[in-house]
Formats: sequence, C-alpha cells, structure tokens
Amino acid sequence: MSQDLLMQNETFTNLLNDLQLPDYTPSSNAKQLLQAESKYIKDLKINVSNVLNNIQYLNRKEALLLAFGVAVNERFELLKESFSAQACEAGATDAELAEVIACTSLMNANNIFYRFRHFMKKDFYSNTPAGIKMSIMVNPVLGKEFFELLSLVISSINGCEMCVTSHEQSILQHGGLESKILEGVKLGAIIKSLITVLA
Repeated sequence: MSQDLLMQNETFTNLLNDLQLPDYTPSSNAKQLLQAESKYIKDLKINVSNVLNNIQYLNRKEALLLAFGVAVNERFELLKESFSAQACEAGATDAELAEVIACTSLMNANNIFYRFRHFMKKDFYSNTPAGIKMSIMVNPVLGKEFFELLSLVISSINGCEMCVTSHEQSILQHGGLESKILEGVKLGAIIKSLITVLA
C-alpha cells in the first residue's frame, strides 16, 4: 500500500527523485499527507527545490554540505547518504564531509553548554572557562567563513541564541554577506521541515 500511495502522488514521487531517494518507504507522517492528498506536499517540494536549486549566494556544493549537516544533526540516515553523495558530485571531498560531521557534533556540545549559560545568567557559569576543545575551528578545511555559516545554521536549528549571534558576527568579520546567512538559515529550516515529513 505504501508504494501505491507514492505512485498515486506524482509530486511526492518527483520530490523523492530530486532527492535521489528511489527506495524510500513512507513514514507515518508522509503516509498521512499522501492519504489526505494534502496540498502541503506541493509546498514542500517547491520549498526544497528552491533552497537547493534556486540559490543566489550559496553555490551548489555549499548548499548540499549545509543540507548534509542538517541531516547529520537530525540523525536521518537516508538524507545523509543522499546529500553526501550529491555533495561529492558537486566537488566536496571526504575531508570536507568529515568536517561537516565534526562541526555538527561540536555545535551540539556548544549549543547545549552556551544555551545553559544564557538561560541561567549567573556569573559563576558565565565566567568559568568552558573547557570544550575546539581546535577544528582554527583552520577548517571548509574555510573559515563557510565553517562559521555551518555553525550558525546548526545552532539556529538547535536554538542557541548565544551561538547564533557569535557565529553571525564572525561570518560578517570574514567578509560574509547577510544575504548569504539568511539563505543558509532558510535552507536549514526547509531541510528540517523535510525531515519532519520523511523521518
């Protein structure tokens, strides 16, 4: 029945083809949308296509690496495999993919720690050194500006205001544009919404 539902919805099938997910088995969320013939499927396809293909300030490789980082952050294996393969086709190296994973892991530590500091607003917590090793931030293979953009996108998904503010300032200091930041954050938001349906 799941495959029948997919066949009946051309828009959803096209979305899966665009994402290179031919063997996808619909989640309960996807099934609910398909069974109801939800108009949202069309919105989702357009949104995903826009952030991956109709980009102005990110290049194709950067967009796919950001999407890969979101899939890593959300622990969604199917999209991790798809986005990593597409990123490689766009010129990404094994070292760059590994650094996306490392950056996403580091942001998960930092987002929790610095969000706690922000919530508590106590001098002891704020003034005690974090003691979190962050050597990968010094000379990243992704380049400093893009590493900071990836850090900001993951931090925005994880909801750490201090990290988002800090990384936004760093991007601008390294010559990044607000337009590129906004495009990156929008991409992260749409890929997160995609995972909500597919996972």
